[in-house]
Amino acid sequence: MPWTVTDPMLERARLVALHADGLYAVSELADRAGVSRKTAHKWIARYRDGGADALADRSHARHGQAERTPPEVEAMIVACREAHPTWGPRKLLPYLARRHPALALPAPSTAGAILDRHGLTKPRRTRRPPKHPGSVPLVATAPNQVWTADYKGQFKTLDGVYCYPLTVCDAHTRFVLSCHALPSVEQAAARRQFERLFREHGLPEAIRSDNGTPFATQALCGLSRLSVWWMKLGIAHDRIEPGQPQQNGRHERMHKTLKAETARLPERDLTAQQARFDRWRAEFNGERPHEALGYRTPASVYAPSPRPMPERLPEPEYPRHFEVRYLSRSGNIKWKRHQLFVSQALANEWVGLEEVADGLWSLYFCDRLLARLDERGFKLRG
Repeated sequence: MPWTVTDPMLERARLVALHADGLYAVSELADRAGVSRKTAHKWIARYRDGGADALADRSHARHGQAERTPPEVEAMIVACREAHPTWGPRKLLPYLARRHPALALPAPSTAGAILDRHGLTKPRRTRRPPKHPGSVPLVATAPNQVWTADYKGQFKTLDGVYCYPLTVCDAHTRFVLSCHALPSVEQAAARRQFERLFREHGLPEAIRSDNGTPFATQALCGLSRLSVWWMKLGIAHDRIEPGQPQQNGRHERMHKTLKAETARLPERDLTAQQARFDRWRAEFNGERPHEALGYRTPASVYAPSPRPMPERLPEPEYPRHFEVRYLSRSGNIKWKRHQLFVSQALANEWVGLEEVADGLWSLYFCDRLLARLDERGFKLRG
């Protein structure tokens, strides 16, 4: 409670003097001064221990000062941030700890305060993450269970040529397998890149992508020539739902870093841009600590797949009770004297049909059910 007059020192001295006379109880003195009994006892005790000077207000500053970060460590944190402008304290500190194991580094909060004092941080608006019902969870508990693939948004290099970076990443370890500057999203160029990756790293169990070219088309089951090739290699094609990029969120987050560090100021041509991508990929995989990996680097966790790329592309095999048909170059099969269009993406491939009811057949490619064939109208229903 506050003192009843504007001069607290005078009121405190009066309270102490009246108490010394022994005429009033402490509770009565507290009521007269308009303070609590605890406050009255405090000032009486202070006067008894230190005299009149003890009645003055004391500083509320803390008695001890926490150990200050040494200037050389602060300078090292600042220099590391300037070299890696997109890294926060939780990446900078493990990075410095590996290179200077004997150095006593501060807590991430202290490192953040250091960066803030030097003007190396930007205020971030807190947003509640949106909830997306129906999202398909990405589950990968080991390397090469799922690779994620996408094209980062195209941009022009300084010579006016469009660059379409094709990026492929291991979902479990966040290891960037490829970041290649391509002049288009044409499927032949993408296939060459995947063939190189399969020979270098082996085959994954599945590849997750969006529904754009060259991963998918408007054909039956969204098949493309690229996804048909994957299926023949025994790789499942896991497509996210249309318009749901968050279902490939790990890849999208990697793209944000890629854009900030390589594309804000593009290079003079595709060759120079590719060299920049290669430097960024080496740093991202081998130097940049990743929080989801316990601040290890992706390169320290990733291992190649035990499934090698076959020298000869295997043909699909079907059970003996299946009817097997070969698709023409136009994507048709011949079925009981009828020409039935299936998919241009399956041109020159073998499909299998299994009768599941009278006049009703299931159409398969490899182990994938594509559609139902109803003989009554000779139409495919997906």
